[in-house]
Amino acid sequence: MAWSLGTPDGDALDRDRAVDLVARIVAAVDVPVTADIESGFGADPDDVAETVRRVLAAGAVGVNLEDAWHGGAAPLRPVAGQADRIRAARRAAEAAGVPLFVNARVDVYLRDVGDPENRLAETLDRAAAYLAAGADGIFVPGVLDPAVLAELVAGIDAPLNVLVGPGAPTVAELGALGVARVSAGSTVALAAYGLVQRAAGELLRSGSYDTLHDGMAYGELNALLG
Repeated sequence: MAWSLGTPDGDALDRDRAVDLVARIVAAVDVPVTADIESGFGADPDDVAETVRRVLAAGAVGVNLEDAWHGGAAPLRPVAGQADRIRAARRAAEAAGVPLFVNARVDVYLRDVGDPENRLAETLDRAAAYLAAGADGIFVPGVLDPAVLAELVAGIDAPLNVLVGPGAPTVAELGALGVARVSAGSTVALAAYGLVQRAAGELLRSGSYDTLHDGMAYGELNALLG
């Protein structure tokens, strides 16, 4: 969504624009909506609480909250500080009377933090701290090794969410390992933008349009947005 608004991913999107997008999505669908609020759109726990209040007012009932520290002193926020942010999110939801599903994202693998042999233990430690702070689920992007996933499932007392894309095990295979939730993340957008890039390149180089086969029918897409 950030890219669609001309903004880089990674805590660069303005909170007002993010909340507006959440409200628009909620208005367009008849199923529960969970919103990726990155690291909370704010520097401190009070900012995270305000984001959660506004996301709940927009109609969402779940959030992803990551521990990546974009522009910070380290790749990840300190565990205690991130736990404070999760507690703030939980308190805001309780005050609003909404049983918000807080999906706490642990970015140890995604950001290649520390020595590879220590990443599993660090992830499990962070997951335990975040669950104690009020998270309902744990999202560990960046790892798809079945052996590691099995250890994460065994060591985390909550639903495990993983990031999928080309080359990942199938949903059925992940389910057999005990993974409870999958997210495509940016992979669908990357595929769509890749198509646009290839189509533009073909048009400029050869003046042909073969890349544009297999698109949705105009009437079908227009009707969905009607």
